[in-house]
Amino acid sequence: MTANPFLDADRVRGTLYAEAGRLAQRTTALARAKTAGRHPAAVIADLAAAGPRGTVLDIGCGRGTTTVALAERLDPPKLIAFDQSAALLADAQRRLAGRMGVRYMRGDFHAIALPDASVAVAAAAFCLYHSPSPAAVVAEIARCLAPGGLSITVTKSADSYRELDELIAVSGLDPEAADRPSLYETFHSHNQADIVSTHLDVREIIHHQHRFRFTDADHIAAYAATNPKYQLACNERGIAERLRQTVGDDPLETASTVTYVVAARR
Repeated sequence: MTANPFLDADRVRGTLYAEAGRLAQRTTALARAKTAGRHPAAVIADLAAAGPRGTVLDIGCGRGTTTVALAERLDPPKLIAFDQSAALLADAQRRLAGRMGVRYMRGDFHAIALPDASVAVAAAAFCLYHSPSPAAVVAEIARCLAPGGLSITVTKSADSYRELDELIAVSGLDPEAADRPSLYETFHSHNQADIVSTHLDVREIIHHQHRFRFTDADHIAAYAATNPKYQLACNERGIAERLRQTVGDDPLETASTVTYVVAARR
Protein backbone atom coordinates (compact mmCIF):
# COMPACT_ATOMS: atom_id res chain seq x y z
CA MET A 1 0.00 0.00 0.00
CA THR A 2 1.38 3.42 -0.96
CA ALA A 3 2.32 5.73 1.92
CA ASN A 4 -0.07 8.53 2.83
CA PRO A 5 0.88 11.45 0.53
CA PHE A 6 -0.02 13.95 3.27
CA LEU A 7 2.83 12.46 5.33
CA ASP A 8 5.35 12.36 2.49
CA ALA A 9 7.58 15.36 3.13
CA ASP A 10 8.93 15.41 -0.41
CA ARG A 11 5.45 15.44 -1.95
CA VAL A 12 4.22 18.06 0.51
CA ARG A 13 7.13 20.33 -0.40
CA GLY A 14 6.87 19.44 -4.07
CA THR A 15 3.79 18.50 -6.07
CA LEU A 16 1.22 19.21 -3.36
CA TYR A 17 2.13 22.76 -2.37
CA ALA A 18 5.08 23.99 -4.43
CA GLU A 19 2.58 26.12 -6.33
CA ALA A 20 -0.88 27.37 -5.42
CA GLY A 21 -2.89 26.26 -8.45
CA ARG A 22 -3.46 22.64 -7.41
CA LEU A 23 -4.83 23.59 -4.00
CA ALA A 24 -6.92 26.39 -5.50
CA GLN A 25 -8.54 24.00 -7.98
CA ARG A 26 -9.35 21.45 -5.26
CA THR A 27 -10.83 23.97 -2.84
CA THR A 28 -12.79 25.70 -5.62
CA ALA A 29 -14.32 22.41 -6.75
CA LEU A 30 -15.30 21.60 -3.16
CA ALA A 31 -16.74 25.06 -2.56
CA ARG A 32 -18.84 24.77 -5.72
CA ALA A 33 -20.13 21.40 -4.53
CA LYS A 34 -21.00 22.44 -0.97
CA THR A 35 -24.70 22.42 -0.11
CA ALA A 36 -24.52 22.61 3.70
CA GLY A 37 -21.98 23.70 6.28
CA ARG A 38 -20.75 27.07 7.49
CA HIS A 39 -17.44 28.27 6.08
CA PRO A 40 -14.68 27.18 8.50
CA ALA A 41 -12.83 30.50 8.24
CA ALA A 42 -15.87 32.34 9.61
CA VAL A 43 -16.26 29.83 12.44
CA ILE A 44 -12.58 30.13 13.35
CA ALA A 45 -12.76 33.93 13.37
CA ASP A 46 -15.79 33.88 15.68
CA LEU A 47 -14.09 31.45 18.06
CA ALA A 48 -10.89 33.51 18.01
CA ALA A 49 -12.84 36.64 18.91
CA ALA A 50 -13.45 35.10 22.36
CA GLY A 51 -9.71 34.95 23.03
CA PRO A 52 -7.44 37.65 24.43
CA ARG A 53 -6.32 40.54 22.26
CA GLY A 54 -2.76 40.34 21.00
CA THR A 55 -0.72 38.54 18.40
CA VAL A 56 -2.69 36.07 16.28
CA LEU A 57 -0.88 33.16 14.61
CA ASP A 58 -2.44 31.34 11.64
CA ILE A 59 -0.52 28.06 11.34
CA GLY A 60 -0.70 26.34 7.96
CA CYS A 61 -2.32 29.44 6.53
CA GLY A 62 -2.24 28.11 2.96
CA ARG A 63 -3.70 30.62 0.51
CA GLY A 64 -4.81 32.89 3.36
CA THR A 65 -8.56 32.28 3.54
CA THR A 66 -8.57 32.00 7.34
CA THR A 67 -5.96 34.74 7.64
CA VAL A 68 -8.26 37.17 5.85
CA ALA A 69 -11.18 36.22 8.10
CA LEU A 70 -9.06 36.70 11.23
CA ALA A 71 -7.82 40.07 10.00
CA GLU A 72 -11.32 41.31 9.25
CA ARG A 73 -12.99 39.93 12.38
CA LEU A 74 -10.29 40.66 14.97
CA ASP A 75 -8.13 43.45 13.48
CA PRO A 76 -5.28 42.27 15.75
CA PRO A 77 -2.18 44.38 16.44
CA LYS A 78 -0.10 41.64 14.81
CA LEU A 79 -1.22 38.78 12.59
CA ILE A 80 1.27 36.10 11.53
CA ALA A 81 0.54 33.96 8.48
CA PHE A 82 2.69 30.83 8.86
CA ASP A 83 3.23 28.11 6.26
CA GLN A 84 6.06 26.03 4.84
CA SER A 85 5.07 26.76 1.23
CA ALA A 86 6.53 29.92 -0.30
CA ALA A 87 3.94 29.78 -3.10
CA LEU A 88 1.00 29.61 -0.71
CA LEU A 89 2.42 32.41 1.45
CA ALA A 90 2.78 34.56 -1.66
CA ASP A 91 -0.86 33.90 -2.51
CA ALA A 92 -1.89 34.84 1.04
CA GLN A 93 0.15 38.03 0.81
CA ARG A 94 -1.63 39.03 -2.39
CA ARG A 95 -5.01 38.51 -0.73
CA LEU A 96 -3.98 40.61 2.27
CA ALA A 97 -2.24 43.33 0.30
CA GLY A 98 -2.44 46.72 1.97
CA ARG A 99 -3.43 45.42 5.40
CA MET A 100 -1.16 46.66 8.17
CA GLY A 101 0.26 44.47 10.92
CA VAL A 102 0.47 41.23 8.93
CA ARG A 103 3.71 39.27 8.96
CA TYR A 104 4.49 36.28 6.76
CA MET A 105 6.63 33.45 8.11
CA ARG A 106 7.85 30.38 6.29
CA GLY A 107 8.77 27.40 8.42
CA ASP A 108 8.08 23.97 9.89
CA PHE A 109 5.19 23.86 12.35
CA HIS A 110 7.16 21.42 14.51
CA ALA A 111 9.57 24.28 15.29
CA ILE A 112 7.89 27.67 15.09
CA ALA A 113 10.44 30.48 15.25
CA LEU A 114 8.58 32.58 17.81
CA PRO A 115 9.41 33.31 21.46
CA ASP A 116 7.71 31.45 24.29
CA ALA A 117 4.38 32.90 25.45
CA SER A 118 4.24 35.42 22.59
CA VAL A 119 0.90 34.55 20.98
CA ALA A 120 -2.61 35.39 22.17
CA VAL A 121 -4.55 33.22 19.70
CA ALA A 122 -3.23 30.40 17.52
CA ALA A 123 -5.31 28.81 14.76
CA ALA A 124 -4.26 25.63 12.94
CA ALA A 125 -6.86 24.61 10.38
CA PHE A 126 -6.63 21.58 8.11
CA CYS A 127 -2.88 21.14 8.50
CA LEU A 128 -1.93 18.98 11.50
CA TYR A 129 -2.72 15.81 9.54
CA HIS A 130 0.45 16.57 7.60
CA SER A 131 2.43 15.60 10.71
CA PRO A 132 3.21 12.00 11.68
CA SER A 133 3.21 13.29 15.29
CA PRO A 134 0.54 16.00 15.63
CA ALA A 135 1.05 16.11 19.42
CA ALA A 136 4.50 17.61 18.73
CA VAL A 137 2.85 20.46 16.83
CA VAL A 138 0.37 20.96 19.67
CA ALA A 139 3.35 21.19 22.04
CA GLU A 140 4.76 24.00 19.87
CA ILE A 141 1.41 25.79 19.91
CA ALA A 142 1.32 25.47 23.72
CA ARG A 143 4.85 26.86 23.97
CA CYS A 144 3.98 29.89 21.86
CA LEU A 145 0.75 30.71 23.69
CA ALA A 146 0.77 33.42 26.34
CA PRO A 147 -0.99 32.78 29.67
CA GLY A 148 -4.71 32.75 28.92
CA GLY A 149 -3.97 32.24 25.23
CA LEU A 150 -6.37 30.34 23.01
CA SER A 151 -5.74 27.53 20.52
CA ILE A 152 -8.19 26.60 17.74
CA THR A 153 -7.43 23.46 15.78
CA VAL A 154 -9.59 22.21 12.92
CA THR A 155 -9.70 18.94 11.00
CA LYS A 156 -12.00 16.59 9.08
CA SER A 157 -13.46 13.17 9.75
CA ALA A 158 -11.39 10.21 8.59
CA ASP A 159 -14.26 9.04 6.37
CA SER A 160 -14.62 12.36 4.54
CA TYR A 161 -15.80 12.06 0.90
CA ARG A 162 -16.17 8.27 1.21
CA GLU A 163 -18.73 8.14 -1.60
CA LEU A 164 -16.26 9.84 -3.92
CA ASP A 165 -13.55 7.29 -3.05
CA GLU A 166 -15.98 4.49 -3.85
CA LEU A 167 -16.96 6.04 -7.19
CA ILE A 168 -13.33 6.42 -8.26
CA ALA A 169 -12.74 2.77 -7.34
CA VAL A 170 -15.84 1.42 -9.11
CA SER A 171 -15.01 3.40 -12.25
CA GLY A 172 -11.69 1.59 -12.51
CA LEU A 173 -9.76 4.86 -12.44
CA ASP A 174 -8.15 3.76 -9.17
CA PRO A 175 -9.46 0.40 -7.93
CA GLU A 176 -7.78 0.83 -4.51
CA ALA A 177 -9.12 4.33 -3.82
CA ALA A 178 -11.65 3.20 -1.21
CA ASP A 179 -9.18 0.91 0.57
CA ARG A 180 -6.35 3.34 1.21
CA PRO A 181 -5.94 4.95 4.64
CA SER A 182 -7.59 8.31 5.09
CA LEU A 183 -5.51 11.36 4.23
CA TYR A 184 -6.48 12.56 7.71
CA GLU A 185 -5.39 9.40 9.55
CA THR A 186 -3.04 11.08 12.04
CA PHE A 187 -5.35 13.94 13.05
CA HIS A 188 -9.08 13.58 12.48
CA SER A 189 -12.42 14.32 14.12
CA HIS A 190 -12.27 11.35 16.50
CA ASN A 191 -8.72 11.71 17.83
CA GLN A 192 -8.22 15.48 17.64
CA ALA A 193 -9.38 16.34 21.17
CA ASP A 194 -7.27 13.60 22.73
CA ILE A 195 -4.17 14.81 20.89
CA VAL A 196 -4.79 18.45 21.79
CA SER A 197 -5.31 17.51 25.45
CA THR A 198 -1.74 16.19 25.66
CA HIS A 199 -0.48 19.78 26.00
CA LEU A 200 -3.51 22.07 26.31
CA ASP A 201 -6.75 22.23 28.28
CA VAL A 202 -9.64 21.47 25.94
CA ARG A 203 -12.50 23.92 26.46
CA GLU A 204 -14.88 23.11 23.61
CA ILE A 205 -15.39 20.53 20.87
CA ILE A 206 -17.64 21.45 17.93
CA HIS A 207 -18.70 19.15 15.09
CA HIS A 208 -20.20 20.62 11.92
CA GLN A 209 -21.61 18.43 9.16
CA HIS A 210 -20.69 19.56 5.65
CA ARG A 211 -22.51 18.17 2.63
CA PHE A 212 -21.51 18.30 -1.03
CA ARG A 213 -23.15 17.64 -4.39
CA PHE A 214 -20.89 17.26 -7.40
CA THR A 215 -23.07 18.03 -10.38
CA ASP A 216 -21.56 15.80 -13.06
CA ALA A 217 -18.46 13.94 -14.26
CA ASP A 218 -16.63 17.16 -15.16
CA HIS A 219 -17.18 18.55 -11.66
CA ILE A 220 -16.01 15.30 -10.05
CA ALA A 221 -12.95 15.22 -12.31
CA ALA A 222 -11.97 18.79 -11.37
CA TYR A 223 -11.71 17.68 -7.75
CA ALA A 224 -10.37 14.16 -8.26
CA ALA A 225 -7.53 15.31 -10.51
CA THR A 226 -6.03 17.27 -7.60
CA ASN A 227 -6.72 14.80 -4.76
CA PRO A 228 -3.40 13.16 -3.85
CA LYS A 229 -5.18 10.11 -2.40
CA TYR A 230 -5.94 8.88 -5.91
CA GLN A 231 -3.45 7.28 -8.28
CA LEU A 232 -4.75 8.32 -11.66
CA ALA A 233 -3.21 7.60 -15.04
CA CYS A 234 -5.05 10.31 -16.94
CA ASN A 235 -5.66 14.04 -16.80
CA GLU A 236 -8.83 15.84 -15.80
CA ARG A 237 -10.49 15.40 -19.20
CA GLY A 238 -9.62 11.71 -19.24
CA ILE A 239 -11.03 11.26 -15.74
CA ALA A 240 -14.35 12.80 -16.79
CA GLU A 241 -14.53 10.66 -19.92
CA ARG A 242 -13.84 7.46 -17.96
CA LEU A 243 -16.48 8.35 -15.38
CA ARG A 244 -19.09 8.92 -18.09
CA GLN A 245 -18.20 5.61 -19.75
CA THR A 246 -18.32 3.53 -16.56
CA VAL A 247 -20.66 5.12 -14.02
CA GLY A 248 -22.49 7.78 -16.01
CA ASP A 249 -22.83 11.52 -15.63
CA ASP A 250 -25.13 11.68 -12.61
CA PRO A 251 -24.58 13.96 -9.60
CA LEU A 252 -22.72 12.57 -6.59
CA GLU A 253 -23.49 13.48 -2.98
CA THR A 254 -20.95 13.09 -0.23
CA ALA A 255 -20.14 14.52 3.21
CA SER A 256 -17.45 15.42 5.72
CA THR A 257 -17.49 16.30 9.41
CA VAL A 258 -15.43 19.37 10.28
CA THR A 259 -14.35 19.42 13.92
CA TYR A 260 -13.13 22.41 15.91
CA VAL A 261 -11.29 22.02 19.21
CA VAL A 262 -10.88 25.14 21.32
CA ALA A 263 -8.21 24.84 23.99
CA ALA A 264 -6.23 27.05 26.35
CA ARG A 265 -2.71 27.08 27.72
CA ARG A 266 -2.42 25.32 31.04
